[in-house]
Amino acid sequence: MNLLLIPLVILGGMGLSVEAGLLGPLGSEVGHLWATLSIFGVGSALTLLLVLFFGPRNAPSFTAQPGWQLLGGILGPVYVVVLTLTTPVIGLAMTMIAILSGQVAKSVLIDHYGWFGGAKKKIGRERLLALLFIIAALWLIARG
Repeated sequence: MNLLLIPLVILGGMGLSVEAGLLGPLGSEVGHLWATLSIFGVGSALTLLLVLFFGPRNAPSFTAQPGWQLLGGILGPVYVVVLTLTTPVIGLAMTMIAILSGQVAKSVLIDHYGWFGGAKKKIGRERLLALLFIIAALWLIARG
């Protein structure tokens, strides 16, 4: 079952590249914060409709959750502002590989220490080598 999720995640990653490609020009035209607001406004409206029609009816309230779990809501707009600022300047490929290198580096640490309640997965040679390859890809794209 887990292997079937990988193509879905790859498609999600492709969607982020398209989003970054759209946000760069939009941010240049209307301003980076307005572009970010438009992305989150449309996304919030769509999510609201999905929750109303398909969401669980007896879900626990947000106030019952630890506050740190809601910090992701802060990180999303920061990520989108970074996309709108950097994509027109350094290009889509460089932006995406730089984001990917940051994501993988932090994800390896999160897995290693089991932060946020996840299972601990030690940093082994294979994970370290994968991270080095991503950093090499970042360097090669920067040179190209």
